Amino acid sequence: MRILFGTILIAFVALAVGAADLPTRDVPYVTEGDAYRIERCKLDLRIPSETGFPTVVWFHGGGLTVGGRHFLDIDRRIGIVAVDYRLMSATNGVQGADCIEDAAAAVAWTLNNIAAYGGDANKVFVSGMSAGGYLTMMVGMAPAYLAKHGFKPTDLAGIVPVSGQATKHFAVRQFAGDNDPQYLPKIDELAPLRWVGADLPPILDVCGQPPYEWKCRSEENRLLVASCVALGHKNARFVECQFCDHGRVFHAALPYLEFFVLGRMP
Repeated sequence: MRILFGTILIAFVALAVGAADLPTRDVPYVTEGDAYRIERCKLDLRIPSETGFPTVVWFHGGGLTVGGRHFLDIDRRIGIVAVDYRLMSATNGVQGADCIEDAAAAVAWTLNNIAAYGGDANKVFVSGMSAGGYLTMMVGMAPAYLAKHGFKPTDLAGIVPVSGQATKHFAVRQFAGDNDPQYLPKIDELAPLRWVGADLPPILDVCGQPPYEWKCRSEENRLLVASCVALGHKNARFVECQFCDHGRVFHAALPYLEFFVLGRMP
């Protein structure tokens, strides 16, 4: 009996200690819309054991047409909100602005709810890879998307796009019927470069190195940061990861993201 009771007690203590770090899955962050939106607009949370933690809202890559949410292998003192959003296809009618709307709704959900999980709503960062980096910039720079939820970009502690497209995303253009060459830059309301300025959250923009990185990607992100700085932004920086192509920069960017969120960047 003593052995059984001791085993149960140890298991209970282990569960209590580790429960906060267990992921919470399939949380809906949108409750209105068609069946496809309801299906896709869900998120997973990985919560640290300590309270008052910073949180990264993470958007996966995949050209806005494929991919799924996943956690990051970074310091466990950082909460992760891994987000799915609607994807564009030839049959579902989803457009680029719809993907951004979903991303903004997920960020707003986090700002509204992370305190209930023990997080600090003043330490919500947004990050993403490739297409997720594009969404990161649009949500964190174009004010209209968060404004629909009662927030503004400066309510974020920072944004960390990783190899996101700073001009209008090529897939957004394609699904809108724009057949111009992919590398002909377009800057309109669906381009992060349209929204450069001083009144933005802190920015850490990470890309790979030419010529290994996606064509023009590093250069246009360098321009985005340089433009913000020229306009008076006090905390915008660009990091180019040497010898990294579009795939390798994901892993190379994680230490920078971690240091940025924990306030340890030199």
